[in-house]
Amino acid sequence: MFKINENYLKLPGSYLFSTIAKKVNAYTAAHPEESIIRLGIGDVTQPLAPAVITALHNAVDEMAKKETFRGYAPDLGYAFLRQAIADNDYKARGCDIAIDEIFVSDGAKSDSGNIGDIFSEHNRIAVCDPVYPVYVDTNAMAGRTGDYLPEEERWSNVIYMPCTAETNFAPELPKEEPDIIYLCFPNNPTGSAINKAELQRWVDYALKIGAVIIYDAAYEAYISEDDVPHTIYECEGAKACAIELRSFSKNAGFTGTRLGFAVVPKELKCGEVSLNSLWARRHGTKFNGAPYIIQRAGEAVYSEEGKRQTAQQVAYYMNNARTIREGLTALGYTVSGGVNAPYIWLKTPGNMTSWEFFDYLLEKIHVVGTPGSGFGPSGEGYFRLTAFGTYENTLAALERFKQL
Repeated sequence: MFKINENYLKLPGSYLFSTIAKKVNAYTAAHPEESIIRLGIGDVTQPLAPAVITALHNAVDEMAKKETFRGYAPDLGYAFLRQAIADNDYKARGCDIAIDEIFVSDGAKSDSGNIGDIFSEHNRIAVCDPVYPVYVDTNAMAGRTGDYLPEEERWSNVIYMPCTAETNFAPELPKEEPDIIYLCFPNNPTGSAINKAELQRWVDYALKIGAVIIYDAAYEAYISEDDVPHTIYECEGAKACAIELRSFSKNAGFTGTRLGFAVVPKELKCGEVSLNSLWARRHGTKFNGAPYIIQRAGEAVYSEEGKRQTAQQVAYYMNNARTIREGLTALGYTVSGGVNAPYIWLKTPGNMTSWEFFDYLLEKIHVVGTPGSGFGPSGEGYFRLTAFGTYENTLAALERFKQL
């Protein structure tokens, strides 16, 4: 008889945002007259930039002509997009990343889960706590996390690096030595960031102990402070210890069109084995490439018009973040984030748990956020709000908070 991957049976409940959706849908069904303001999931609300739309239309027209029709994409992605990425995201910042170190995908979430394919199941991971759930859940599916301890809301074989108010929601170097370190800055969910010297410390640490860093830079477009690095490759030695994941979802609104990329430098090796070659083998075997029309749209993000238009969208969301942060602070909440990332991280009032506050907001003012405990043990007692809503809904949500 066939067998299943029993690691899936260890996973607690459903995926965080699926649980939230079920609770909201149940409430909406019971109270159809209520208007729900959703500031939970980090989905964008502004339409794609005009330069991106033009590129999409042009690419669709190409697909209608025999002379310009495209079939399967190249394994790594089209050279026109990878060159635009190399020039604008890396060379412009003094980082020497070659186009054959850039692997185009359908998004950073996919890469976050898939990157584990090239690592042994015997590696031990270290994660920030709280953390984007995909990092932990996909490693649990692969059998790296041990057993889930429900009373502690943690996995037995994961090294948790608490990110608390006392550490400005940044992790400290772990006491136990990990093999794989997941870092996300600017951070989801806390909205925190670290400066270049702090990130260099992590690179030096990884090089010293022989660990690899999986660096999620999905929110780099939202950085506003000068000393916060936009890529880990701004740090000396990072090409020998770090894989970087990027997304077009948040910087250019591609949540519905799906596009991202991973950078795996050729200098990154396990002994004599190149991780670049392993990822190329995995990528070519399990992925047929992002659609041509979407890659052309991605290329347009790097045009002068695309840069200007997407920067306006980023500014729109960051204005929402500032509005939420200042509004909640004025109401007496303890708030952080919203400076280098489109997320607000607030302490729940009184002794409310994260899920109690979720239910309280949903029932009392019909506003949806994300319980901090869903991101890990250190997220208990905190709550995440996203700035990706419309400005009108952002103001309306704040008015509702005033009613509490």
